[in-house]
Amino acid sequence: MTKPRLTILQRFGYLLSAHWLREILQTVFTISLARYATEIYGQFMLAINMGHLLLFATEFGLNQHLSTMLARKKSYPTRILAQVTLIKSVFLFIGWLTMLGFIFWQDYPAELRIIILLVATPIGLSGIGNSFFVACQVLERQDVEGKTRGFASLIGYGYGMITMFTGIPTVAIAMFKAVETLCNLAVVAKIFFRRLIEALKEDGINKDWQAWREGLVFTAMAICAIFYNKINLFFLQNHAGSEGVAQYSVTWQLVDGISILVSSLLLGKVLFPLLTKLWVNNRNDFLTLARNSAAWLVAAALPVSYLLFVESDRIITLIYGSGYAPAILMQKQLVGCIILAFLHNLASYLMISMNRQRILLVMYIVGLAINLAACSLLIPDSPLSGAAYAILLTKALMALMTVSFCQFSIKLFTLRDTLRLATTIGAAAAIHFGLSDIPYREARELLVIAPLLFHTFRLYRRQQTTLAEQRNNA
Repeated sequence: MTKPRLTILQRFGYLLSAHWLREILQTVFTISLARYATEIYGQFMLAINMGHLLLFATEFGLNQHLSTMLARKKSYPTRILAQVTLIKSVFLFIGWLTMLGFIFWQDYPAELRIIILLVATPIGLSGIGNSFFVACQVLERQDVEGKTRGFASLIGYGYGMITMFTGIPTVAIAMFKAVETLCNLAVVAKIFFRRLIEALKEDGINKDWQAWREGLVFTAMAICAIFYNKINLFFLQNHAGSEGVAQYSVTWQLVDGISILVSSLLLGKVLFPLLTKLWVNNRNDFLTLARNSAAWLVAAALPVSYLLFVESDRIITLIYGSGYAPAILMQKQLVGCIILAFLHNLASYLMISMNRQRILLVMYIVGLAINLAACSLLIPDSPLSGAAYAILLTKALMALMTVSFCQFSIKLFTLRDTLRLATTIGAAAAIHFGLSDIPYREARELLVIAPLLFHTFRLYRRQQTTLAEQRNNA
């Protein structure tokens, strides 16, 4: 792939356009499903989250390891991709068999089993194609990734919407993920399949084992992340059924969707490859980019979290209807996950860039233990609130550990940025509580977010100026 000169904003823009196209299509699809039948929506959400578990099992943290290997040029890109693809294929097969055993062990109804298999299997299979997209990110070809993902989303969700509105049985609707994944894999196969086979024949299984052995730490971290992000859903299914899963999923779709937008697209696919290179080549630029990103991410999370909190009643009712009243309270509880996810993911990527992944693994293990304890103690007595507080507690602990490490290591937050942030929050809080008697709540909300948005914009401009200077120096 020929590498054009793309700015940070251009790379993010390609990914963002594809992401938003996919999110719009997915939102229309899931809202239509939620309004049609709560129980069916809950079944699909359980299946999608089962698919995310299978995807994690397939990738097992290898994408981060793949990114570092490509950035540090340990071998030819095609050879590295071939090694990781073979390992992922083995993990996919093992994970699929495990998932099959689990759904029969849980004694799910026959239709739910079929929906889970039809939705979860292609989600897990997409992990194979994601290796190609990681290479696009490291080689600064986010344009290729954006176009491919956008096209596949249009076909997959287009199929899902057509089948839903034509009254085809639920099982046929569940094929939408298979259509999307196959479109992605078709593009990948066209570009890389022959070269991957040749690289596998040349390198042999020994090189594959070496690549896997080097990524063991990332694998262990992915296992922990699988469970502490998703296990509360299975507790919910046992204690509140598909109805409880639906109520939780309605608000989690909003909260996690925002977190993924920044954590996955901007941090994981744009800034992380850049940070990995800077740690090797220019530590001063690494520190500057890390600190500016941290200050800007915290500032960006505040107005979004505030609006989701104060407008939860309108947002949930407007989008999903009156049947999701319990989700309104859950959204107020879960908005804290946004800023925690921003901070934790940035700190995690910084630690990986600095080759501190073993320390990060210990933190993940501790987080998993806390999450299991929280789910066991909180969900049985109060399923919905318990599930929300369990994930909130886990994310708070993970952010505390990772950010504290980065603060002591590289002084991630400077005193000046912290004081400016505290002043901005203080001003917003004074407006919120001082104008509590104002007749129109929208007016108060606009006045509250004004200083938050101004602070965010100022930090964003600072970061873009720094990035432009780094590109000129390079």
